[in-house]
Parts: sequence; C-alpha cells; structure tokens
Amino acid sequence: MSEAELSDLIGEIYDAALEPELWEVVLQKSSVFVGGGAASIYSKDAVYKTADLTYHFGVAGEFQESYLDKYVRMDPTTPGLFFFEVGEVVDITNILPYDEFLDTRFYKEWVQPQGWADMVTSVLDKSTTGYAVFTVFRHELNGRSDENAHRRMKLLAPHVRRAILIGRTLQLNRTEAATLADTFDSLAAGLFLIDVKGRLVRANLNGHIILSEGAILRAAGGYLSAADPATNEAMLAAFACAEMADANFAAHGVAVPLAGTNGQNHVAYILPLTSRARQRTGVGYAAAVAMFVCKAQAESPPVPEVIAKLYRLTPSELRVLLAVFESGGVPEIAEVLGISEATAKTHLNRLFAKTGTKRQSDLVKLVAGFAGPLAKSD
Repeated sequence: MSEAELSDLIGEIYDAALEPELWEVVLQKSSVFVGGGAASIYSKDAVYKTADLTYHFGVAGEFQESYLDKYVRMDPTTPGLFFFEVGEVVDITNILPYDEFLDTRFYKEWVQPQGWADMVTSVLDKSTTGYAVFTVFRHELNGRSDENAHRRMKLLAPHVRRAILIGRTLQLNRTEAATLADTFDSLAAGLFLIDVKGRLVRANLNGHIILSEGAILRAAGGYLSAADPATNEAMLAAFACAEMADANFAAHGVAVPLAGTNGQNHVAYILPLTSRARQRTGVGYAAAVAMFVCKAQAESPPVPEVIAKLYRLTPSELRVLLAVFESGGVPEIAEVLGISEATAKTHLNRLFAKTGTKRQSDLVKLVAGFAGPLAKSD
C-alpha cells in the first residue's frame, strides 16, 4: 500500500466515526493492510467475563454467537490484555506461550475451526474492569504475527482509537450539519471548531462557558488561545499538525493537556476535519479542527491489573485466580479454562505461595476484597 493509499485509509477510519455503517469496509481494508483475514473492534469485561462486538469483519455469525455465549469465558486473552497499556500492540505470544495457547480448549474449539493462527491487537481503552481493543486476526495462510504486522498495526491503531473516541462523544449516525447544533450543546465536553489559522468558527454551550471563565481558554480577536503560554504553544502545534495531514498527526498524539490559571487541569482531544463526512461537522469548509475539552480525571487501575501487579502474577495465574473466584473447584476451573486438572493445581499452588493463602476460599476473599470498592456503579 502506497503512502497515498494509507492516507486514504486513515481518512476512511475517521469517516466511519461519523457513519458507523462504513466500519465493516474499513475493517476489511485494515485487515488486508495488517496482513489478516478478519478484524474486530470489541470490548470485554474481564471480571464478569462478558464481551460486546462493536464492529467486525470476517467473523461468521455462528462464531460471534458462540464466543459471546460461551468462549469469552475460556479466552486466555481476556485477563491477559490487562497487562498492557493503551496503545500497545501485542500478539498471542505476548500474552502466553504459543504452545500453551494451542493446547487450550478455546483454540481447539473456536480459533482453529476458523483457520486462524494468531492475532495482532491494540488496546484502545481501559476501565476498572474492562477494556476495548482493535484486533486483526491472522489466518493460517498469513502465518503468525511478525514485526511487519506489528508495525502496520501501530500505524492504524492511534487513528482507530481517535475515531472511536470521537464517535462515542458525538454519537452521530448520518446526522446532517443543520441538526448538529443541538447535539453539540448537549455534550458535557466543551466543543470548539477552529480554522487553519486558529480562528474560532463555532463553540457549543459548554465551550462558551469555558471561554467566559477565561481560566483555561480565551478567544481574543476571534482567535482561540490557551491561558497558559506553554500550553498554548502545544495546542497551536497540534492545530498545525492536524492541518498538514492525518498521517503526520499521529506523531503528536490525540490529547493535549491544558493547564488552568485556577489550578484545574483539562484535556483537549483534537480531531482534524479535512475529509468527506468530517467536513459536514464544520460550518461550510471553514472549520479544519474540532477540539473537545473536558476536565482531567485520574482513573483507578483495573481490578485484575491491580491484583496481578501486587502479587506479580503471570497471565495464566491470573486466569486461574479469576476462575477460582467465579467457578469454584479444580474440575470446574479446568473445564472453564480448557486446561487439565494437573495444570490447574500447579497454578493454584503458585497462587497460594504468591498470595500467602492456603485455601481456595482465601483466594475468593482476596479477589472480593479488591472488587468491592472498585466495582462499577450504574
């Protein structure tokens, strides 16, 4: 794929943020670019062992259903991906030894029948109990993941993450420009549409509130600027980069921290508005950049990640620990995880040693002690 074709693909990724029905075609092209035969954007809850396939290509309906109903509970990547940060690109061998993966019931009953050999995954987002990922599945004909597949995934993943973030924020589905004003004003974040020279084209209600306070952003003479000089330089540099080309924008990141004169810090998420469907979010073609501003908030680390890091557990040990919490005895653990009872016992003995416990009931209490205060609230 040439540089121009890559730029077009990146443009289509952002178009799909506004027109979700485009995601299937985008994922098809992305899987070809990375070197696979199928691709998905999905989220998982590692504690409750549930999953949601947001967008997908190349995964047959019966396999989608069986994964959601049954195999998500056996998938060794479900707890394993908690060990990686947002933006990291990994494959099966980064999570567990490949031979061990081939020996799992999950591989034999769900992966192998589809002719898949590996996956290349980037973590898009993480919460206290779950995460969202972008995955390209490698067919046996493609072979296992290699350096080239990782490199290509790294080129696409930041743009997919931004597109999903913007799509969720705006919640646009074939919305015309004439109806966007009410949608913009309903956003909790401050929204600013800016032209290539930094002139403010439009702001939503919360954006005007931020400007009226003057502690984070200001609009003097029609130009948007940050109250903090150093922050202003970083913001203007991001605007300039966004205008140059989507491909170059990846090097500067999606988020810019905004320091406030009142001691409150905010984060600006910046999206270039330069192609196809994205142009409809501006006023005519004047707006070149959309910026979403919200307060910076520290999030608690995910429950499994906290436990794994505290007790220095391997991905396999974490899988067994979570299975103990949910399934019970050794036979049940072995059945759920698709491993032998001897392997389950080996991991249990290691868990007892690392956590200072002696019985499975002690392990259940240990996990419950972490999950209680960190549980999701509706």
